[in-house]
Amino acid sequence: MPAATRDRVFRVLHLEDSELDHELLLAHLARGGIMAHTRRVESEVAFLEALDEPWDIVISDYNMPGFSGLVALELLKANARDVPFILVSGEIGEDTAVEAMRHGASDYLQKNHLARLVPAILHAVDAAETRRARVKADRDLVASKQRLHELAQHLQTSVELERAAIAREIHDDVGGSLTALKFDLAWIARHSSAPQVIARVQSAIETVSHAVESSQRIMHNLRPAILEQGLAAALHWIALRFERRAGVVCTIRLPKKPLELPPGVPLVAYRTAQEALTNISKHAHATRVQIDLSMAGGVLSLEISDNGRGLSQEDLAKARSFGIRGLHERANTVGGWIDLSSGPHGTTLILSVPLDVPDSAYVTEVEPDRSYDPSQWADV
Repeated sequence: MPAATRDRVFRVLHLEDSELDHELLLAHLARGGIMAHTRRVESEVAFLEALDEPWDIVISDYNMPGFSGLVALELLKANARDVPFILVSGEIGEDTAVEAMRHGASDYLQKNHLARLVPAILHAVDAAETRRARVKADRDLVASKQRLHELAQHLQTSVELERAAIAREIHDDVGGSLTALKFDLAWIARHSSAPQVIARVQSAIETVSHAVESSQRIMHNLRPAILEQGLAAALHWIALRFERRAGVVCTIRLPKKPLELPPGVPLVAYRTAQEALTNISKHAHATRVQIDLSMAGGVLSLEISDNGRGLSQEDLAKARSFGIRGLHERANTVGGWIDLSSGPHGTTLILSVPLDVPDSAYVTEVEPDRSYDPSQWADV
């Protein structure tokens, strides 16, 4: 017997109507080296009262006047007490013993074979403690995952707030300064007759124009103001920008009617499309991309597919593949999920978000209007 067990005092609840049998049980416990604090009860009322106390094990006779061990076992389970239960009787048959074990008894013993009592108690208590430890570990793991999920949501929110703040500063400070500088350069060009000055001014205006375009791109990557015009408009715009930048044909299908979406959903869908298109431009070697936005069965679906080389299992299993993980966490913030499938003929990513909004039908296909870019600052 381990030293920890020898030094331990077991709390034993004994359901027994015979004082002599109770004394016999105590003798076997002492002979087996178990120190025990025991309490004997012999009625259902006393048993239920005793269950308010903590016990390491319940040992019960099978048959007592007006009460039985099987009823006691059911009461123990009904009280949601994870306490090992050993049935001891001189009358129990094999069928009854099997029935008791099937209902949750830890073991059964014959009263004339109590030599196995101490090993049975130690085994039952150890199994119960292992089981409780496993349940606690599972509960702690679930709580830990929930805390990580909440942290990921908080980080996503913080990142978006920081992006919005930086985008506002670029728009208000950098954009305003560049626009004012462009006005000044245009004024100098109009009021100068020196060819060299005019040439330098025109070069400076081109440089400022490039800076304006870069600022616009950075600003809209940080915080897409186009979302104020709706998710469909934002997807239309990002598809156009992707097609221009990557040289990949991009077609989209959109609902006929504008969708009234809950706060947060348009941004999640936009970021999903943005991440998917970024991955396609970097890795897919695709020549065509299809974006589908639909509302069916109370679920908003955004599907981005390409005809590229696809993703291997090694790509998906990379330890630092935070882009895909980030999409899962972002979808979680609005109660949605991400499905990703890939093969040698392309990759499909689907964002699904259950919503309480009416379904909308497709238009057949929308070809991006290459002259449409609502994100531009006013020309000067």
